[in-house]
Amino acid sequence: SLPPEQAAALKELGITDVWLPPAFKGTGGAEDVGYGVYDTYDLGEFSQKGSVATKYGTREEYLEAVRALQAQGIAVYADIVLNHRMGADEKEWVAATEDRRDNREEEIAGIRQIEAWTRFTFPGRNGTYSDFTWSWKHFDGTDWDDSQKRNGIFLFEGKEWDSETDTENVNYDYLMGADLDFSEPEVLEELDRWGQWYYDTVHMDGFRLDAVKHIDFRFFDRWLSRLREHNKAALPAVGEYWSPEEKRLLNYLDISGSCMALFDVPLHFHMKEASGCDGRYDMRRFFEGTLAKDRPEQAVTFVDNHDTQPGQALESWIPAWFRPLAYAMILLRQEGLPCVFYGDLYGIPHDGIAPLKGLPLLLRARAERAYGTQHDYFDHENIVGWTREGTEEVPNSGLAVLLSDGPGGVKRMYVGTRFAGCEFSDLLGNCPGTVRIEADGCGVFRTEGGAVSVWGICEM
Repeated sequence: SLPPEQAAALKELGITDVWLPPAFKGTGGAEDVGYGVYDTYDLGEFSQKGSVATKYGTREEYLEAVRALQAQGIAVYADIVLNHRMGADEKEWVAATEDRRDNREEEIAGIRQIEAWTRFTFPGRNGTYSDFTWSWKHFDGTDWDDSQKRNGIFLFEGKEWDSETDTENVNYDYLMGADLDFSEPEVLEELDRWGQWYYDTVHMDGFRLDAVKHIDFRFFDRWLSRLREHNKAALPAVGEYWSPEEKRLLNYLDISGSCMALFDVPLHFHMKEASGCDGRYDMRRFFEGTLAKDRPEQAVTFVDNHDTQPGQALESWIPAWFRPLAYAMILLRQEGLPCVFYGDLYGIPHDGIAPLKGLPLLLRARAERAYGTQHDYFDHENIVGWTREGTEEVPNSGLAVLLSDGPGGVKRMYVGTRFAGCEFSDLLGNCPGTVRIEADGCGVFRTEGGAVSVWGICEM
């Protein structure tokens, strides 16, 4: 659940949207983080997989959290995981071939019978909300033969991996568990029914879509279009396509009909590279090959997330010294929709990671200052910056940002003639003193080494 005061605190920080984790029952019950999907109709209501509640609470608590956020004017994005199912109730004998792990189009063992966990009957729910059950015919394949107690990549007889997926491992349709067959009409019909039920139950404002690189690239255009049309709702969506190569993300956006935004994974890896180069990274090229630069209207920018934090399979954690620079890069510029990681705002106690110092100040600077025309000064290998001119409609808006991954220094930048004669100070407190804006609208701004300063007009 989410206390109303916590929702109000998020609103005060300038948070406009919140992405909630998968709310349905996973194979690990109350210990499952939500991506080992078992029953999407169980939002913490039925005794299944050893618990009634999910890791995040009961159905009632989930709905209360959604309402608390929406009452503050914060949009709620529901996390949707449709690639696979896990924790089946029964096994089935299925004829299957075995494919190479690094080439899913190459068969390494001929057809034989395997014993697969593919029968989902949901006895704990007993048909409530839906009497649909899953069997092997609804899946392409799996990774476990229970008859031999052995892992592998098993493709069921008469099935094919989805043809339009990421080309890693030649065809990266299969990820984990029992892989849904998105060419099977019964699967598509059931996902349509469930999507409508979920929307009618929760009334979320949008979606975060998991593992889209492993799902037929045309599926979500169809699925989202039907939900949007039926409910007469915009239902914006952001997809997780985990690849540092922008061309793969652009290809997905084009084939999927640009039905969603994508997390700007290439930008995250630019942050990771820059933070580990000891000042030798060319900051002039920081945004090259990123969605923020090439498709800003479809870019959701981020610094880190639940997958990149320490100890995770995709760990690529940005070092503490660079995190304020990275957050300035996504929060104070006009490109993309920035996503703030829970672990940066509240800390990650089990890893000894404290909340990111200065993040609330950066959020406040975004909410109060980051408006108006943007001017870029990416003209130095280390010291780069930009300004926002502000608008008359937002008092005291406008700012100048200067940062360096190496030595400190200064840069003369234009913030607008309406600030002529005004004094700017560093809102983060990293540089003492003030900067006086000249008659031509320019000021000479400073930053310390390996740091960021955000300069704004001194409030009267």
